[in-house]
Amino acid sequence: MLSDFNLEGKVAIVTGAAGGLGSAMAVGLAESGADLILIDKVSSKKTASAITKTGRNFFSIELDLLALKPDDAMALVDYATKHFGRIDILVNNAGIIHRRPSVELNVIEWEETLSLNLNTVFYLSQAFAKHLLNNKKGGKIINIASMLSFQGGLMVASYTAAKSAIVGLTKALANEWAPNGINVNAIAPGYFKTKVTEGIYLDPHRHKKIIDRIPAGRWGTPADLKGTVVFLASNAASYLHGITIPVDGGWLAR
Repeated sequence: MLSDFNLEGKVAIVTGAAGGLGSAMAVGLAESGADLILIDKVSSKKTASAITKTGRNFFSIELDLLALKPDDAMALVDYATKHFGRIDILVNNAGIIHRRPSVELNVIEWEETLSLNLNTVFYLSQAFAKHLLNNKKGGKIINIASMLSFQGGLMVASYTAAKSAIVGLTKALANEWAPNGINVNAIAPGYFKTKVTEGIYLDPHRHKKIIDRIPAGRWGTPADLKGTVVFLASNAASYLHGITIPVDGGWLAR
């Protein structure tokens, strides 16, 4: 059974791989045997260093995905395929959030959030699926959703809209591509210690309110996502399609 979780011989693209959740997921995939293409708008040196220790191969692309178009996505997939000879896994992790009262949210902030958190996910998934379909191969797409895929939140209207859409998009793409052996699923992280959540984590009042609601009694760490991303990328999840898995310490159950 353990061999079903082995990713040796597989190649994964991870966006937003420079730090936080993306870095941990990339390292988890490498620890399970996958080679990596790391994409981020800043250097992925820290992630690359950790992958080097696993003995897996990788290469990094410094690219701002904010304005990615369909042709750009196809070129990216083609480039990655030529480098490794194949790609099997796509982790759509790159994202952006603007915290602001909705009446103050401007057009640029709204469009940036929808562009990176939703449009880029679709364009990369589309290009990746075209590659797999043209080569009559199966593969795994793993989208990163959020607790705000299930809840409204406060002062994060654009982010909530995008992450809610990710759950629907995950289902829609799974329905189309499951017959071709392409699994499309998502992970919804709960409250994790990252730079994005640092302001909340360091606020004693908000920190206590959050901890009091998490049955596990702690915030998540990026490493807590390793098991779920490896599972979804592996043969062990071959009959899983269109599902969003909360990794939240029990937050939603409360």
